[in-house]
Amino acid sequence: MKILGINAIFHDPAAALVVDGEIISATEEERFSRRKHGKRPVPFSAWELPEQAARWCLASAGIRPGELDAVTYSFDPALAKPAEDSGLDDPWEYLRIDYAWRAPNFLATALPGLEPVTVRYVPHHVAHAASAALAAPYGETDVLVLDGRGESVSHLAGHYDEDGQLTVLASQSLPDSLGLLYEDVTQHLGFLRSSDEYKVMAMASYGRPRFAAELRRAVQATGDGGFRTAPVDWASLAPPRTAGEDWTQDHADLAASVQLVLEDVLLDLVSWLRDRTGADSLTMAGGVALNCVANTVIAARGPYRRVWVQPAAGDSGTALGGALHVARVEGDVTAPMPGADLGRGWSDDEIGAWLATVRLAHHRVDDVAAEVAECLAGNGIVAWFQGRSEYGPRALGHRSLLAHPGHAQNLARLNDIKGREQFRPVAPMVLLERAGAIFRRGPLPSPYMLFVHDVDVAWRERIPAVVHVDGTARVQTVDRASEPLVARMLEQFEQRTGLPVVVNTSLNTAGRPMVDDPRDALECFGSTPVDLLAIGPYVVRRGELAR
Repeated sequence: MKILGINAIFHDPAAALVVDGEIISATEEERFSRRKHGKRPVPFSAWELPEQAARWCLASAGIRPGELDAVTYSFDPALAKPAEDSGLDDPWEYLRIDYAWRAPNFLATALPGLEPVTVRYVPHHVAHAASAALAAPYGETDVLVLDGRGESVSHLAGHYDEDGQLTVLASQSLPDSLGLLYEDVTQHLGFLRSSDEYKVMAMASYGRPRFAAELRRAVQATGDGGFRTAPVDWASLAPPRTAGEDWTQDHADLAASVQLVLEDVLLDLVSWLRDRTGADSLTMAGGVALNCVANTVIAARGPYRRVWVQPAAGDSGTALGGALHVARVEGDVTAPMPGADLGRGWSDDEIGAWLATVRLAHHRVDDVAAEVAECLAGNGIVAWFQGRSEYGPRALGHRSLLAHPGHAQNLARLNDIKGREQFRPVAPMVLLERAGAIFRRGPLPSPYMLFVHDVDVAWRERIPAVVHVDGTARVQTVDRASEPLVARMLEQFEQRTGLPVVVNTSLNTAGRPMVDDPRDALECFGSTPVDLLAIGPYVVRRGELAR
């Protein structure tokens, strides 16, 4: 079956294509529209259809809309309740539900030739669950979904059997929501809710959880697979912070307290689930599953032998999950996710044509990995644009900014280039076979940068740029079989420096989506003090921009 998945309800509109159970493509609309998370300056803009993403998915596979067997929409309005019935203060909820009912007609207009009857609603958390369990490299597995909200719940705990059939074992009704709790504290700390929650996670490392006792009175597991999140008077714990204002120790302590309480509740939830299934494996999705510190706690202290997290764990992943769910329902045998590089890519000739069009001095080199390693060894900053773009929020060696990890000042340097807060860390990439000697505690392999690892004491002074204040790092392991070019670059860098690690952060600046096409790459390179752009087999050097 040919199935197009669509997410267009809360934020992160996205599209994904699954054909005969194989994942063909998946991408977020923000990569085309250049609006991060698909948001405009009005509340209901997050419901925009991923028109460009959907058209690209179909065009790249040579499929016309009328040839689709199904289009999935990862929100079922029949399950939604008015905001007041769910205990939420959301004046836009009635419009959201109405929009979802009208989605088949909107999609038919956006994709001429599509019949509205082709559209099938998939419950939001079922789509999240399928994006994890049916994309993971396992058969039978437990699944845990936690986010801000779906139609009327904020959580799903369940089990997939070997045939890909889901049994839901628990869910949590709104307004109780760990995701909304984390969104609330994100906003209180001066960050953008439903967007900047990862900044709270980073800030937590600078604090002590001295407010945890107070928070536990409001936030706790209930022992039946669910939890309670009573309203919290945040200002009684730490003063509200405005965007751009300096943060204080109170703010860091509040972040640390929320993080600890979240981890405690998650450990209770996974223990409850494992007691009922006896499964060895856990898969996770939903926005809370992007909390790599909590993921590591689950992996290290939880009852499962293996933990796998969907790299597009946020709402964009429900586009893929919806398509996988319907594929299974209709009898297709679905294949595991081949990797996160499911977005757009360009041939060498197409990239060369872009460079010629903009009349930019460039060189086609015999070994781009060696050229990049040489620049990095000399402490240059490299914009790396190779292959297909990543699905999800992490740069995984396709749209990256790279730097030397041995110079501590490169953390501040990269944060200045990107316009980010200085308390935020950058990540290391390392060959899989070298990772175990440098990074401890967290699960390996870690190809999607969704866990944190303790940096071995002997290595902390050697790679200070990637060591967070608490001695950890959010590691990406590189498998040479699936990422031969990145592996060669790492090997070439080690030959020059003795270090098997390179700094990897996303190729974008603050507030903008990750770079996706050659135009984006050239604009980012031209507007930032980056020394080298490695784009396909070509390099562009800062000192040779004029032609």
